[in-house]
Amino acid sequence: MQAIEFYENNIEELDLKIKKLLAKKSVFGLLRFGNVLLIIFVFYYLWHINIILAIAIAVLLSIVFIQLIYKDLTNKAAIKHLQHVQKINENEILAVEGINSQFENGFKFTPNNHFYANDMDIFGSSSLYQFLNRTTSEHSAKKMADWLLAPAKPEIILQRQAAVKELSTKMPWVQNLQAIGKENSIKESTMQKINNWLKEPNLFLQFKHWQWLRWAIPGIILSITALFVFDFVSKSVWYLFLLIALIIAFQINKIIAPLHNKLSDIVNDLAILKDSIASIENENYTSPLLHQLKTNLQSKNNFASNKIKALKKILDKLDMRYNIVISIQLNIFLMWNLQQVLDLENWKKNNSENLNIWFDTLAEFEVLNSFAVIHFNNPDWCFPQLKDNHFCIFAEELGHPLIHKKNRVNNYIDIKNSGKILLVTGSNMAGKSTYLRSIGINTILAMAGAPVCAKTFVVAHVQLISSMRITDNLEENTSTFYAELKKLKTIIEKINAGEKIFILLDEILRGTNSLDRHTGSEALIKQLIKQKAVAILATHDVALAKLEDVYPQNIVNYHFDAQTKGEELYFDYKLKNGVCTNMNASLLMKKIGLEL
Repeated sequence: MQAIEFYENNIEELDLKIKKLLAKKSVFGLLRFGNVLLIIFVFYYLWHINIILAIAIAVLLSIVFIQLIYKDLTNKAAIKHLQHVQKINENEILAVEGINSQFENGFKFTPNNHFYANDMDIFGSSSLYQFLNRTTSEHSAKKMADWLLAPAKPEIILQRQAAVKELSTKMPWVQNLQAIGKENSIKESTMQKINNWLKEPNLFLQFKHWQWLRWAIPGIILSITALFVFDFVSKSVWYLFLLIALIIAFQINKIIAPLHNKLSDIVNDLAILKDSIASIENENYTSPLLHQLKTNLQSKNNFASNKIKALKKILDKLDMRYNIVISIQLNIFLMWNLQQVLDLENWKKNNSENLNIWFDTLAEFEVLNSFAVIHFNNPDWCFPQLKDNHFCIFAEELGHPLIHKKNRVNNYIDIKNSGKILLVTGSNMAGKSTYLRSIGINTILAMAGAPVCAKTFVVAHVQLISSMRITDNLEENTSTFYAELKKLKTIIEKINAGEKIFILLDEILRGTNSLDRHTGSEALIKQLIKQKAVAILATHDVALAKLEDVYPQNIVNYHFDAQTKGEELYFDYKLKNGVCTNMNASLLMKKIGLEL
């Protein structure tokens, strides 16, 4: 089944389900209204006949009313969840059609002075991140950025590939997990608040006597109250004990208030974390990575979702301190706040080492799910084969992932060992830069464990470095030329150190005069060859192509060109062997009115 057909069928099925649930919602509204009328009727007609019967029936009807409210809330939650799933399918139809603006673009993760992030459009509008991203939590979004900014180890890449392949066959489950996350995005601040709390010393557990006082104080107060009810103690004695309990409760409240204020607003995020983790726990996996991630959620025959549920329940109970009407009674008679804070500290004691693992596990699943969606949407893409030898790269039908397939022109690349330089000359707008970015972005995807836009893609494990889109920096008072020199300095230092890097260069040293640019470019190429580096260099300087005669074992010339028909230019964007002899700058300048 084609991806777009799958999404369209889902939308139709979900629409029917939502309509049924909306009909149930109307029924629940009518039943609640009828239930209230019955309670009024019972009191009106039975009160003077049999008070006990009237109260009994009213209590039963009230229980039914509460059950109706509960079922209605569950029904509303189901409607909301299905609407999220429906929206996910609508967004994927747009994605298949080449529209990705509905997804977060990750601009906030843009680093300064990165090896390739700016050149390869990793973040921002119409970026690789926006194309890939299906994450919902902030921690997951950050993890995806991290995966795109640095190559994973070869064994991890292979594990991710297997996981992505498996998840791409579980699209209903993938969408369900995504829909859970969309109900309330888990914020990074939630994780930070919990981590800060985990580092803080316990307020009560460090004083071991609280463990028995939590039961002794309420036991004494309830006993005195019972004695007072049966006239064994006077009212003044009872009041005295209530006052003592109130003072103790007040002091405890003062101690726990700052802690509760820090944690009270994370309850909604914990609910989503619990549901997300439960969804992961309830699914079965065959790939080693997914199985290991699921194992991370289990300890001592208990699941992480149950432990998160317990934490949420404690915080929900602690929220009762905000209810003035019942808070005073609960704390006088049961030491309510003390019970909850001791449960909270016991929870921390037993789970402090697990919480970050749970957040990380969800984040990894969300990023892997994002890659799986891309694989599902693009079944003609392949998973790269990794080679041990440095360096090799081979690809057939290699395309730019961010160009929709109806407009994409695919090419090839074949570099069999190190010490190779590909010189790509060509006309303006003929496709040189797009070709370099096609190679670069697919290499980044390969190093992240994602599928790539190619029929075949074989590559050695490598660190990509590029110099293509250089800008000045007003804050650092750095010119474009000097900014490029800094980038080239990094490349030279790495090749001199023997590091395994893959270099993409586009029109280097463009910020200086043509003579110095040629001299500098030639010197860099010679140094790259000397250090057995691997690079692809796109240039308008066709004189550099003559270096192939001097270094026939190291340099290979390719080109992109343009065809002319009258005063019009036509591009096929196909890579060809040899040096470009058909430049188009003069024709373009004439078209804007320059008299040449």
